[in-house]
Amino acid sequence: MLNRLDRLLIDPPVLNITGIARFGVEFFWFGIKELRACLFAGLFFITIFCVPHGGMFGISRYDLLLFIALTIQFAMVVAKLETWDEIKAITLFHLLGFGLELFKTSSAIGSWHYPENGWSKIGGVPLFSGFMYAAVGSYIIQCWRLFDLKIRHHPPLPLAALLALALYANFFTHHYINDYRWYIAAVALGMYARCTVIFTPYDRSYRMPLLVAFILIGFFIWLAENLGTFFGVWRYPNQLGAWATVHVGKWGAWSLLVMMTFTITLFLKDIKKRIHIAQ
Repeated sequence: MLNRLDRLLIDPPVLNITGIARFGVEFFWFGIKELRACLFAGLFFITIFCVPHGGMFGISRYDLLLFIALTIQFAMVVAKLETWDEIKAITLFHLLGFGLELFKTSSAIGSWHYPENGWSKIGGVPLFSGFMYAAVGSYIIQCWRLFDLKIRHHPPLPLAALLALALYANFFTHHYINDYRWYIAAVALGMYARCTVIFTPYDRSYRMPLLVAFILIGFFIWLAENLGTFFGVWRYPNQLGAWATVHVGKWGAWSLLVMMTFTITLFLKDIKKRIHIAQ
């Protein structure tokens, strides 16, 4: 069952207004739904930016972030802001993200590292890091419900799953063979060229190319990553002496990761029926 807030957002009062007033209400409701969809991600990243270096109350920053993330997740389930089926999917995102973190931060790869100590670190990676990927999954799952998303001309699901698998594998294999991300992106461009997402801010539906949605979400994650490195939660090799902007190429990588995450959500029972497969 939905909580009272979500019921209001999904089924708002009937409006009999037009023009600028209608646009203002639609835009306001869109913003409220976005804030609601970002609830876990927003609370989690605010926590990341607010917990000081060295932690609090004798608890290291990484351990405290893990405890807070688990508390937020538990509170959302109790308040019916997330369902147990959604938690299962978010847990999968957490595991996939943590596996990627373990590989990328290993001594053989060293793409980035977590400089602080903590009891909750495994292989040099704090357990809270998986929640950064789970936050993306949580946002996408909430958008499906709140905006009543529907997809038109989506590529066949087996092809989409194969593309998602290739995207995830390339994050690992490009350290040993060529980096094929832009070839994969070119394939994705062809597969999703006709694909549109239908969303409802208030009570009217609008359309947008799905690829544009992936790019926009990737951009905001890239901004959050810049803030995360600025506050020293993790660092790239070029940021060890002094902070520098995260390379803009990460924006593309995040957009591809969003595409992979989106594909995983398609296999949830309540979402699969909203997909129109291209013929």
